[in-house]
Amino acid sequence: MICAFGCKNKEIVIETVADVATMDGYPIEAINIRNIKLKDEFWLPIIEKVQKKTIEYAIAKCQEEGRFDNFLIAGGEMTGEVKGVMPFDDTDVYKIIEGASNSLISAPNPELEKLIDSLVSIIKVGQEPDGYLTTWRTINPAKPPAKWVEVKEGKRWESLFMSHELYNAGHLYEAAVVHFKATGKRNFLDIAIKNADLMVKTFGDGEGKIAAVPGHQIIETGLIKLYQVTNKKEYMDLAKYFLDHRGDPENHKLFGPYSQDHIPVVQQDEVVGHAVRAVYMYAAMTDIAAIEKDTAYLKAVNALWDNMVDKKMYVTGGIGAKHEGEAFGENYELPNLTAYNETCAAIGDVYWNQRLHNLTGDVKYFDVIERTLYNGLISGLSLDGQQFFYPNALEADGVYKFNQGSCTRSDWFDCSCCPTNMIRFIPAMPGLIYSKTANTLFVNLYASSEATVSLKDHHLKVQQETLYPWDGKVKLTIDPDQTGEFTLKLRVPGWARNEVLPGDLYHFASPMDGQNMVSINGEQVNTVQENGYFTISRTWQTGDVVELNFPMEVRKVMASELVAENKGKMSLEIGPLVYAVEEMDNKSEFDQIALYPNDQFKVEMQPDLLGGVNTVSNEHLTAIPYYAWSNRGVGKMKVWLPVKEN
Repeated sequence: MICAFGCKNKEIVIETVADVATMDGYPIEAINIRNIKLKDEFWLPIIEKVQKKTIEYAIAKCQEEGRFDNFLIAGGEMTGEVKGVMPFDDTDVYKIIEGASNSLISAPNPELEKLIDSLVSIIKVGQEPDGYLTTWRTINPAKPPAKWVEVKEGKRWESLFMSHELYNAGHLYEAAVVHFKATGKRNFLDIAIKNADLMVKTFGDGEGKIAAVPGHQIIETGLIKLYQVTNKKEYMDLAKYFLDHRGDPENHKLFGPYSQDHIPVVQQDEVVGHAVRAVYMYAAMTDIAAIEKDTAYLKAVNALWDNMVDKKMYVTGGIGAKHEGEAFGENYELPNLTAYNETCAAIGDVYWNQRLHNLTGDVKYFDVIERTLYNGLISGLSLDGQQFFYPNALEADGVYKFNQGSCTRSDWFDCSCCPTNMIRFIPAMPGLIYSKTANTLFVNLYASSEATVSLKDHHLKVQQETLYPWDGKVKLTIDPDQTGEFTLKLRVPGWARNEVLPGDLYHFASPMDGQNMVSINGEQVNTVQENGYFTISRTWQTGDVVELNFPMEVRKVMASELVAENKGKMSLEIGPLVYAVEEMDNKSEFDQIALYPNDQFKVEMQPDLLGGVNTVSNEHLTAIPYYAWSNRGVGKMKVWLPVKEN
């Protein structure tokens, strides 16, 4: 046996991954990527690109910029000053390990596993004897990283608003839990537990403890994940302590709206401040709502979600309007040229919305996830896997350097949170496709794949075949281990229900012409679309086939009149994909491109363009999927186009 915490009192023993507790409180459970084999022509190349190119590239960059050296310098195995310019550089290493671990779950790779072990051993060198782990502070507390001179010199925990000591810990915990689940090894998990035990001793209301909250949230979800693995309630309690005391001036000097630390979290009903901090916090609040059945937390996250989706979300699913503070703007403040839409914020928003779906089963959360995934999230990664967007603008003039000093994609950033966040997220994407509860299987996203699923009373295999997002036809073959009754809930995508997003921030200029169709074993059925799903409850037999057809048409989208930036404009979509016009394809009179009432569009698959995309064209324009723009150099781009009379 391996004892997690010294083998005394009520401390929990973990022996294998199978022993990990599942105390997550969510009635719906995602199907683990371990049980999904992805075959999709759209998503598989993206995942393989990250696995084969982006991870290796990021490791080389971390080596080049001293991310690994910092752990060795902190531990005395190298000499020198801290390398890099950010106080959260350590987290790039953690996120790479998390993404690589997710890769190991779906694609075992002994060489990669050995590499991860070597990185973990380097991290261990940098950990102080009591568990503390933030290398810049250990190396020279009197010399903070160059770009963060506002961080005070001196002792631990002195500048939590910007020191990122607790943010570093959060990414450590998240990565260590994934690594443990992927490999069953304790080497990284033990580092995280040692650090978390220090946090429990350090923060809180007890004698000798520090009353404080983190400046940048994520330690909360990390602590909750550690709790779910170890059953050590102190981790859960500390996560809730950090949340309960945000906006509490009696606990600490408030950081203000930038850090969502202006009023107590249960009173917040408008998304404000730094968008990444925000969605990480909202994810943790949702965990508390689920695990502890906390109705005050649930009421708050519902109000915050409504405000974000109804008033502050871009048509691409992006969030965060302002470069200043990487922050949400005012209600309906959605500029295009200066849109921020940080890639990390899109990733955090997907994490949050998946939790909300697992709590409620409401289709609207996957409507947001799908729109974000296919547009404002994967736009952050170039087609070659080695260039990145930090912000994701909806317009470019070829002059404004919106991307951390560049007019186009960059090969890296001194603040490299977005590239490494993409690494941790993309290999886990198949875990969004299916989920389950009791004897119901949800099909949330459409991507060619095979899944092995254990329901309450049935074991089954599901095979999905589709060319989505280029085509709306989906074929599902159901193979239960024995004939029996259970339920399939097949999501009807928001766009196929004539909803751009939940709420009325956007709407289609006209309804879809075609009808969504369902057939079982070749016979069309009149299944009623209910709450955004085709729900099919029947006695299933091996080889039963369900076919879906969601007709895809070129659609024009309009924004609310309250979005001043988009008055008199429309954007184009097909299925889940937002389209953009790029100067590369429209070299003549780009600034005169417009939409007209009687536009007739041609949709054509171009296998040799941008990795293979459907283009939309007419006599006035050619449009490409938004996610693929800026892969051919600097140039102009627009998502929203003026509407003119013929």
